[in-house]
Amino acid sequence: MTTSRLEAFSDGVFAIAATLLILNVSAEGAPLGLQLLKIWPSYVAYAVSFITIGIIWANHHTVMSQIAHVNRLFLLLNVLFLMVIAFIPFPTRLLAEHITNPDGLQAASIAYGITLTLTAVSFNLLWRYAAAGRRLLRTNADARTVEGIGRSYLPGPFLYAAATALALVNPYASAAFYTAIAVFYVLESSIFGGRS
Repeated sequence: MTTSRLEAFSDGVFAIAATLLILNVSAEGAPLGLQLLKIWPSYVAYAVSFITIGIIWANHHTVMSQIAHVNRLFLLLNVLFLMVIAFIPFPTRLLAEHITNPDGLQAASIAYGITLTLTAVSFNLLWRYAAAGRRLLRTNADARTVEGIGRSYLPGPFLYAAATALALVNPYASAAFYTAIAVFYVLESSIFGGRS
């Protein structure tokens, strides 16, 4: 089975998830100028999650460029991965709503972290299944590129799990860590992408 339908479906889910993020940003009440300033957490949460989804989309494209064909298990792994991607707007909204409310911030930060940890784990499973024994890879897939992809995706689950655990101690630091992870992956993606 070729990858074209899987890629089209995946791109659609990424686009919908990224678009849903903006629906979480709303200003109500008067005066409007003050309300626009008060919802700054929504802007930050939107930006961090949009960048995160964008990086994951770019990485998914990189994975698909190395794959020659897919099988049913790979399709199901991809569906599970996309299910978590589509869920990202929900904990993003929770984090934005509770960043200024200490009572709900810890739960919101944990929910966000669990979602992104599951995203990173499912993405690693997807790639490692395809790459194991070069099962689904193109015959001309460069060994250094394949190894580099595996190496660059490996820290994700551990970074997000650490940020999630940090929420148990300090949810503000946890939220800052999520932002730092997004910045790290922007830089890492630019450097790694420039080499490949």
